[in-house]
Amino acid sequence: MNSTPHSRWPLPGAQGTALPPTPPAPLAAHPPHDHDHDHDHDHDHDHDHDHRTPAPVASACAPAGCGCSHGSSHSDGDGHGADDGNHAGHDHGALPGWARVGAALALALLAELWHLFAPAGHTWQAAGMALAAAAIALSGLGIYRSGLRDLARLRLGIHALMAVAVTGAFLIGQWPEAAMVMALYVAAERIEDGAMDRARHAIRQLLALAPDSADMQGSDGQFQRVPARSVPLGATVRIAPGARVPLDGTITRGHSAVNQAPITGESALADKGPGKPLYAGSINTTGELDMRVTSAAGQTTLDRIVHAVEQAQVSRAPTQRFIDRFAALYTPTVLVLAVALAVGAPLLLDWGWRDALYQALVLLVMACPCALVIATPVTVVSALTAAARHGILIKGGSALEAARHLRAVALDKTGTLTHGQPTLVAWQTWPEGAASATQHTATAQAALLLAARSDHPVSRAIAQALQAGAGSAAARHTAPTLSADAVEHFTALPGRGVQGHINGQPLVLGNLRLVQERGQSSPALEAALAQHAEQGRSVTLLADAHGVRALFAVADTLRAHAPEAIAQLQALGITTVVLSGDNLATVQAIAREAGILEARGALLPEDKLNALAEMQQRLGATAMVGDGINDAPALARADIGFAMGGNGSTGMAMETATVVLMSDDLRRVADTVGLSRRTHRVLWQNIAFALGVKVLFFGLALAGSATLWMAVLADMGASLLVVANGLRLRRWRGQR
Repeated sequence: MNSTPHSRWPLPGAQGTALPPTPPAPLAAHPPHDHDHDHDHDHDHDHDHDHRTPAPVASACAPAGCGCSHGSSHSDGDGHGADDGNHAGHDHGALPGWARVGAALALALLAELWHLFAPAGHTWQAAGMALAAAAIALSGLGIYRSGLRDLARLRLGIHALMAVAVTGAFLIGQWPEAAMVMALYVAAERIEDGAMDRARHAIRQLLALAPDSADMQGSDGQFQRVPARSVPLGATVRIAPGARVPLDGTITRGHSAVNQAPITGESALADKGPGKPLYAGSINTTGELDMRVTSAAGQTTLDRIVHAVEQAQVSRAPTQRFIDRFAALYTPTVLVLAVALAVGAPLLLDWGWRDALYQALVLLVMACPCALVIATPVTVVSALTAAARHGILIKGGSALEAARHLRAVALDKTGTLTHGQPTLVAWQTWPEGAASATQHTATAQAALLLAARSDHPVSRAIAQALQAGAGSAAARHTAPTLSADAVEHFTALPGRGVQGHINGQPLVLGNLRLVQERGQSSPALEAALAQHAEQGRSVTLLADAHGVRALFAVADTLRAHAPEAIAQLQALGITTVVLSGDNLATVQAIAREAGILEARGALLPEDKLNALAEMQQRLGATAMVGDGINDAPALARADIGFAMGGNGSTGMAMETATVVLMSDDLRRVADTVGLSRRTHRVLWQNIAFALGVKVLFFGLALAGSATLWMAVLADMGASLLVVANGLRLRRWRGQR
């Protein structure tokens, strides 16, 4: 089975997969409440009422008992109750507005100055203590109350530790430091909240790209501006040049160049015409377009991308699970050390009881692993968001971290390395060089007329290319002008081709088997066909009563960026192999063109599974890149499955894969590996820094040199720095 845990969820563009409604609701939203309560909100309302806590961060801190108030803006003294504001173990403590925080810091500083310079005496000391108490009440009364409640419930979160530290500092006469500790803690939390908001809302900013109104055609045929959420399925919507597409749909009229960067991550314009899909948030750059709506508001591809990434952000990466286990032991261990220091230092090291208790309080402040537990989720969230904005949907932190271990990548041929559509790549009259320019044109006309009557993919490719004036460099021609009515007695020959009469002359368009049955083959002809076969081409022949008149070579052409993508993977030390169900000669030809040394053809789905297992044993962690139903078992078996999702990947392939490439750009495979490796570096930078700060201050505390305000600055400063370092991944743009 796949060694990378992942959930099965539907993705945009999956064909034949029923997708349930996906409301664009935020994750871990604060329970709805109104503000008509008959109670006193003892906090400012100079903050907005977005009380959402990012689920990845909330769930990350919960196992450690962190209790940090990431994402909170409500005071616990606001009457909502502690449970109302507790999300995944996070007490949403008091985070007042910056006006109150600034006033509290000023009062705390004044208390420090008062303590240093005020005259001696109980009255002056009482006044200083009042200043300190006012600073604590102004900035952290809600946190203090929350901490006392946590202590009563035997919950050792940061609020409980802060309550003990502030109370202890007051009791031993360090009231200026108690005030400064609380004010600095709340200020740091406000800054951290702002930083986390950037990570939390980055992916949802994509939703703002889709306009909230649309020009919909009414029953009278006139177009009227209406809210996008009211547009029903099947309605006709008009998109003016320069406007953004409001909903998903299929073009019914018009041609234009469309910027699909919000969906694919690629800013290159895509030519669009009738029958082509449009995605919400895309920009119509040139011509006016009419489209039939295929996805209602809230169900567009853009909505589903955002929802999918938000769901992926909830999954816990392996590093996060390690940190959870570590943090679960960390806090109680530090508490034991604090008690041991408070009791043992006076007995064993000749410390004063007051000094020992003070240093124990410093350890208590350092006991919450905030920076440690937030280091992973903010980094993973930023990486997943950056990937999604560039057309890479990664199903969670497990897949993101696993990609750095890849040692081999197996690629399907059709629809993965190639476009998945036959294309006329060359044609020539036969015998070669025996026809005049006029005969070239007549031959092209005859082939076009027969091919246009057939529904076979190869015939359609020939007809489309000839109609557009295509051909080999040595055999250019004028596009035919005869009508399809010129073909008489048209008949399909199953397994062979088609036949018909043009201007009374019988003609056939088909494969070598048909020509052989007519006795019109020759060694020279078969040698020419063999040369095309070596290049992965299939050849269709045009023949009349006298013999073969032309050869049309059709092939599934290599994607333009495939050679560059393979070179990037090889530069990363990753071995590439083609696994395909096509004949070996064709597979080898495509592999050579792409720069891949190893190719295996004529594989059934179970053969691909066996090949993957062999690669995993021989090379190590192996990814599979595919797009079809026959690729789904291999995508599930691989350590990481990449589905080509932008242009018709099957629902099963997209659902089974752990990564979906929305732009069908194979270079994104190497980008995923590169992002995974960079994410790993940032993760361990954060973890090493957070642990280093803890170790440093443990040493200072044990040496009797640390202060409470230093401990708070170190703990909150470490949290802010790891958040800022993780947010750097939002600027990731891949190798281009």
